[in-house]
Amino acid sequence: MDLATLWIVSGSLASVGLLAGGHLGRRWARERRDAAELEAKRARGQHLARSLHPVIDPNVCIGSLSCLRACPEGDILGIVDGAAKLVHADHCIGHGRCAAECPVGAIRLVFGTAERGVDLPEVDEFFESSRPGVHVVGELGGMGLIKNAIQQGLQVAERLAETASRQAPVAVVGAGPAGIATALGLKARGVPFRLLEQGTMGGSIAHYPRKKVAMTEPVDLPLVGRFGKRLISKEELLASWQRVLAKAGIAVEEGVKVTGLDGEDGRFELRTDRGTVQASKVVLAVGRRGTPRKLGVPGEEQEKVLYGLRDPEAFDGNRVLVVGGGDAALEAAIQLATESSAEVTLSYRGAELARCREANRARLQELAGARRVRLLLGSQVTAIRPRQVVLEVGGRAATLENDFVVVNVGGELPLELLSKAGVALRRYHGEAPGQVRRPGRARPAGRGAAEARPAAGAGRAVAERRRRRAFHAAYALAGVAILAVLAWKGREYYPLARLDRLRSPLHPSMKPAGPWGHGVGIVATLFMLSNFLYAVRKRWKRFAPLGSIRGWLDFHVFVGFMSPLVIAFHSAFQSNNLLATGTAGALCIVVGTGIVGRFIYGTVPSDGGKAVELADLLARFERSRAALGPLLQEAGAPARVLLDRATAPVRAGSLALLFVRMPAESLLLRLRLLRVRGRFRGTGHYAEFRATLVALARLRWQIRFYASLKRLLRGWRVFHASLAVFLVLVIAAHIGVSLYLGYGLLHR
Repeated sequence: MDLATLWIVSGSLASVGLLAGGHLGRRWARERRDAAELEAKRARGQHLARSLHPVIDPNVCIGSLSCLRACPEGDILGIVDGAAKLVHADHCIGHGRCAAECPVGAIRLVFGTAERGVDLPEVDEFFESSRPGVHVVGELGGMGLIKNAIQQGLQVAERLAETASRQAPVAVVGAGPAGIATALGLKARGVPFRLLEQGTMGGSIAHYPRKKVAMTEPVDLPLVGRFGKRLISKEELLASWQRVLAKAGIAVEEGVKVTGLDGEDGRFELRTDRGTVQASKVVLAVGRRGTPRKLGVPGEEQEKVLYGLRDPEAFDGNRVLVVGGGDAALEAAIQLATESSAEVTLSYRGAELARCREANRARLQELAGARRVRLLLGSQVTAIRPRQVVLEVGGRAATLENDFVVVNVGGELPLELLSKAGVALRRYHGEAPGQVRRPGRARPAGRGAAEARPAAGAGRAVAERRRRRAFHAAYALAGVAILAVLAWKGREYYPLARLDRLRSPLHPSMKPAGPWGHGVGIVATLFMLSNFLYAVRKRWKRFAPLGSIRGWLDFHVFVGFMSPLVIAFHSAFQSNNLLATGTAGALCIVVGTGIVGRFIYGTVPSDGGKAVELADLLARFERSRAALGPLLQEAGAPARVLLDRATAPVRAGSLALLFVRMPAESLLLRLRLLRVRGRFRGTGHYAEFRATLVALARLRWQIRFYASLKRLLRGWRVFHASLAVFLVLVIAAHIGVSLYLGYGLLHR
């Protein structure tokens, strides 16, 4: 190797190393920060989501991290152990954009967690409740976000268009976002309906504070098209709903309160305070805010206690206490402080404001610093008097002079209405919406009695999978066609030996520097550079409307597979210089690391399942510890040492060292077991002790192996991204050298 070649190779390797080091350093710093933040959240008890939230499967996640940039609320997800993780669960409000932006479907949206359950009406994939013919959508079903409530309303309308009888109308109870969307969907499909509302049009939105930002994403509605905008106030939203209803010709029957439900599916009779309503189906879209949660303290029944804020100016000159730590409470306090001359105090039982958006928290802190709002964190109202409020602050009683109390501590399920409607509740512990078990209802053939029904939108998921399979088939056919054309064009040239090519009349055109070879190279280069469109789509939100991220990943994979094959035709299946060889080599490595990331990484299971299995085994062992206690006492210190080692926390290690340590430690364990064998009086007791320790050791090694292998394979993304950037530099150098030497389409 001459000196120039050595410098080129060394410089190339150094460039790749610098790119990889920079990429790895940024990712390591981000992961370390997110892991520390998650631990801090756990310590403060803020790591559990309040409503619909994402769960990421580490076995499927390929580390593209497109989900991190998708959420309109900001950095809700982070990077922990090389994969996306819900870090700021207390700020998640269930947009679901992260799941839509995951290119491999590693994210699913669920209600509740194993630690904190959520009580909701039990519904199936069509939002049908435990009472056949009664559907539940919107906030009542756990979808507090307006966009999600609208989507549910449209989906249930699509279902009712197939199942509802035209003999009687569908009764839609509630004229909030979900109810209006349901009515629009039914109207578009020619299904008769009646839209009932106990208050006024808008439902829960009508009770929002003035000028509250109520919607953050536009949606498509039947009959009216695009609706909403990225930021829209309560007043704008209500006015827009009025225009939508007028345009669609939908009348809202306001002031009609449903008090009961009789009959059966297809022949319902709703009891209201204005008479009875006949219906073929019933859609409950009533929300929760109609039943505000109360404090349960003496004096709460007074007129000075309010459960919402509409006109802040009405409180000018008054002393107002706002109770709550969520967005509604903070927005009420902010409005009172900025739009009135009231003396505002905010009381929240938590030590930190952890249940609100960051923008609201920052604004409230700013007002507190300016002494426009007094913050009483770690406080709780104990009594309300005509001119005072009694609180417990830090274990001590405190009395505040007070004129009004605004309580914003959330809403409760309308249990009375659900009971009268015959709708059962269920506590969700990390299940997807619509994922229910109903042994009393018929199931599709081939499903077990204990199998969960699919989540809502299963039909759309099936259609999406079929569409993707069709695209995959189209990509495969296109790839075969491209290669077939190139091979047919050079069928008389490419099989020739090097010397025979020089004498062939096709050589001036087919060689890499010839018109055909050079043209193939230009087209192949442009085709290869189109691969970066996936990275652009992933990082820039403005490109989100240009197709789903999964579709772009499929295109990315197609281009990745095809690029080296087409480049091989450009080079006429030979390599005559170091730069061309380096370009081809870098391309092959980029494609190879892409294959590892897309197809191999996901096939390696994470240690999560084995960790659960280990926890179960340890739990069983702890339950039998009392029985084994006398045996361990009899066996002495060596048996207790073995037990302590087997139950110690598992620590990940180097994958290379594992293959050396595993046989050695396995042999050492068996030798130690032989040493304590004689200390047990009965062979049965020793066999039980030995089997438990061997099972524990096996699971511990499996956890170490999977964790170490995952950590090793995570490096694919660093090399993939770094070499992709390096490949662009090499291609630019390759093109530059070609132009410098005078090669071009017209060069012979």
